[in-house]
Amino acid sequence: MIVCHCNVIARDEIVAVIHEFLDDDPWQLIVPLKVYHALEKRGKCCGCFPNVINIIVEVVTAYHENSLTPQAEIICFIDRIRREHELREAEDRERRRINRQKRIGQAA
Repeated sequence: MIVCHCNVIARDEIVAVIHEFLDDDPWQLIVPLKVYHALEKRGKCCGCFPNVINIIVEVVTAYHENSLTPQAEIICFIDRIRREHELREAEDRERRRINRQKRIGQAA
């Protein structure tokens, strides 16, 4: 499945890169920019980044579950990432709402 249409990056490519990172250091922070850098690509429209984050969370969770990491450590780490992701999405929505209101106010 194609995740990034701008760069034609498939889900399998992203998953493979994440596994390479986890094999090097299972507790490192993996973000879309790091994945794209490893693929020698650049975020263009960056519309795929939320999906890439979801893939990262999914793959990291499965990796730690398969490596017999204690469940408490997995949940704590994944919850922190998920909360941060949700916070950023909420900030983006608020920023778009404010910009939309400004445009409406300027048009009137």
